[in-house]
Amino acid sequence: MDALSDRVIRMAGPPEHMVLGLERMRAAMQELGIPERLPMPVIMVGGTNGKGSTVACLEIFYRQAGYRVAAYTSPHIWAFNERLRLDGLPAPARAWADALDAIATLAGSIALTYFEITTLAAVKILCAAQVDLAILEVGLGGRLDAVNAFTPDCSIITTVDLDHQVWLGTDRLSIGREKAGIFRPDVPALYGDGENPCATVLESAAHKQVPLYILGRDFDFDVQTRRWQGFGQELPMPVPLWAVAAQWHNLALALAAVRVLQKKLPVPDAALSHWQLRAVLPGRAQELRPWGPNTPRLIVDVAHNPQAVEQLAGLLAGQKGRCHAIVAMLADKDIPGTLKNLLERVEVWHVLEITDTPRAARAAHLADCLRELGAERVEFGTNLQGVVQTLLSQLSADDMILCFGSFHLVNQLPRHWLEESSP
Repeated sequence: MDALSDRVIRMAGPPEHMVLGLERMRAAMQELGIPERLPMPVIMVGGTNGKGSTVACLEIFYRQAGYRVAAYTSPHIWAFNERLRLDGLPAPARAWADALDAIATLAGSIALTYFEITTLAAVKILCAAQVDLAILEVGLGGRLDAVNAFTPDCSIITTVDLDHQVWLGTDRLSIGREKAGIFRPDVPALYGDGENPCATVLESAAHKQVPLYILGRDFDFDVQTRRWQGFGQELPMPVPLWAVAAQWHNLALALAAVRVLQKKLPVPDAALSHWQLRAVLPGRAQELRPWGPNTPRLIVDVAHNPQAVEQLAGLLAGQKGRCHAIVAMLADKDIPGTLKNLLERVEVWHVLEITDTPRAARAAHLADCLRELGAERVEFGTNLQGVVQTLLSQLSADDMILCFGSFHLVNQLPRHWLEESSP
């Protein structure tokens, strides 16, 4: 844990005493002089999966058009200051420290959560930086998430599926209702579940009189022709050529948001169809060969819920060679529902325990779940690097090492492997 993250933990109120709600955020914003309507346009990005990818695409489009862009995301992988990017780079640690100093004055009167403190600090930093656009990723849910204390100019819901059920509800309809809490009357919104839209998202949009644009109905991306279509327009899309179809959907959402906000933040077609900058997407369905061309492939994904791992299974389905999976997860996730999606593709499972959070699932529990699901070969590992080194001596260049299940596992891989190989 780095110093900034440790400081926020010490500043936050006891997590067991916290309940979801915006009262603390609004009280803190008033004390700090932070308005709900920020001085720059705001794109709010919520959903179960695909938020980080959508944010990264938005960053590319607007930065290529010459705008100064702030992108607030969570969680971080390696360092706390990754949570806010200013023009593609993590906000300086000094800026974070100064913002936390200002928020510390509230510690005695408002018991803020870790995420609330982080969100307030990030907004103070991006306001001081006088960016042209703020892209704010919703941390959990939507309606009662700290980010939702701010007023968006465009709202995006990527997908709705099961995750964080303890907080958001046990079924997709309940979760969709919470996600749709980021909608505002007369503020345009985009939704990415084109094939199976959640009824409560559609109902919320209609009730609030939200102009809602849906993937597959109002805009879409043709993977075969690599062309985006929507709002009576059509644009070619070049690299990055992501292997997972969901990433193309996220790209389509981002481009649709640009079109919706065209009058507020004009972006020329060239900034959309000719990419000069690189999207930073570490840990999202990345296929690497960090040990050289004649070594096994390493596939890395932070996927940790059923929908995300189902998409990952689609990527693996068409690949040859043996697949050894290294997995570690948090105990509050749907572990059986997540792991079952890879049973037919994984030959050997290597289970680990995450050591940097009390929320970690025990390796023995992961192993029991896999055996109950029908997995035949389950092995225990003591650490990620040790398992990887052992597999390197056993597997060929046609085989795969899959590392997935949590941000807390992926952060144990060397940072330069993932960042240098981002599309």
